[in-house]
Amino acid sequence: MRIEIVVFAALREALGTGRVELQLEPGATAAAARARLAEIHPRWRDLIAACRVARGTEFVGDRTPLDEGAEIVLIPPVSGGAPGDAPPAVALTREPLDGGALKRAAYRKAAGAVTVFEGTVRSPSMGRDVDHLEYEAYEAMALAQMERIVEETRERWPVAAVFLHHRLGSIGVGEPSVIAVASAPHRDQAFAACRHLIERLKADVPIWKKECFTDGSVWVGAPGECAHDGDAPPG
Repeated sequence: MRIEIVVFAALREALGTGRVELQLEPGATAAAARARLAEIHPRWRDLIAACRVARGTEFVGDRTPLDEGAEIVLIPPVSGGAPGDAPPAVALTREPLDGGALKRAAYRKAAGAVTVFEGTVRSPSMGRDVDHLEYEAYEAMALAQMERIVEETRERWPVAAVFLHHRLGSIGVGEPSVIAVASAPHRDQAFAACRHLIERLKADVPIWKKECFTDGSVWVGAPGECAHDGDAPPG
């Protein structure tokens, strides 16, 4: 049977394409698809093994059976709105983030604390001067995962407002790449909720970061050779 595998970030660069078509035995599983891809590209076996498998906007297990024409996504290890009176709870945007607007939107009469985490692009990194960062996402799944994280946060803490926004594309040194905001009746609740937002985003949301130096670049979190210098995919 025929299936398609969609790849992103470091794996896309390594394979030189964003889509790979495979022929598998009928009833093959996601694990079989991953193994076949590793057979075809043994140089990137470690990176392929480090990927999680998704279908649509959901992670799936390696034992998940596949059908003819199925499309699955290999998610490499991950590194993450419009301002206004009512910004969305979650957002991916290529425009500059506005932490002030999100902080103002989080104020409530019942909130005794508003906590803001703003992740900014730093330099140097790994002893090298950073020119800029580039962020890439599997956007449909990233937004779905971000919405789940926000719902988890609302269920665990009595938050008054929650926002989780991430920027994509090229971002300069000193600019914010991600903002998490939580307001709650008490400071401990607001701190805990905000920390949960950013740590869950870093663990499970398919957003990848490339650090771009003046003399090369590195996909953060990519194992093995894929964490390489140079802008072109290695041959």
